[in-house]
Amino acid sequence: MTSILLFWAALAVALAYLPMADEPPSWPRTGVKTLPLLGFALAAQLAGAPAFLVAALVFSALGDFALSRHGRAAFLYGLAAFALAHLLYAWVFSAQAQAPLWEAFTLSPLLAVFLLGVGLSAEIWLIPHVGALRWPVRGYIVVITAMGLAALTVPAATLALGAGLFIASDILLALRLFRMSETDPLHGTLGGLVWIFYITGQALIVTVTAG
Repeated sequence: MTSILLFWAALAVALAYLPMADEPPSWPRTGVKTLPLLGFALAAQLAGAPAFLVAALVFSALGDFALSRHGRAAFLYGLAAFALAHLLYAWVFSAQAQAPLWEAFTLSPLLAVFLLGVGLSAEIWLIPHVGALRWPVRGYIVVITAMGLAALTVPAATLALGAGLFIASDILLALRLFRMSETDPLHGTLGGLVWIFYITGQALIVTVTAG
């Protein structure tokens, strides 16, 4: 019961963050953004979830913390934290499915090929626009693609949806950071959509994998 209450409390905090999504960095904004995933991590821990799942949620919270601040260093810290989270998620999903990543191309061939195509397409629409960050961003794309493929090996549509929303949030964030100016009419709208897709994806992953 306590874990369920914590989960819903974390979702309530995530909802409270939504109006702040397009605000400039501040410590109150950082705190509100970081709390939901910490709440998910604690809820998962209390529910007896696998340790790697709890760790993935903690690293996600660290990524939220870093990406709520300005600067290249903060971005790289956030990128690294989320990359570790995705590696841990891939490990958890593969352990649950007891299947290697390439089984995704047998179990869900259309989705697996689509996911791989999305990852490869970043070489056209994203990588030429990230400057000196091209190799960290490429590494991150490989990791998040692996996470998505691992999710497809688990026979749970909810998990695939959660992973897909997480990936979609990263695509929208990349568009917002590297392909749009702050004066673009869609810039603010995308900030809210990124958060909605992200928190919904994380919540679905937790509900399926936390046991």
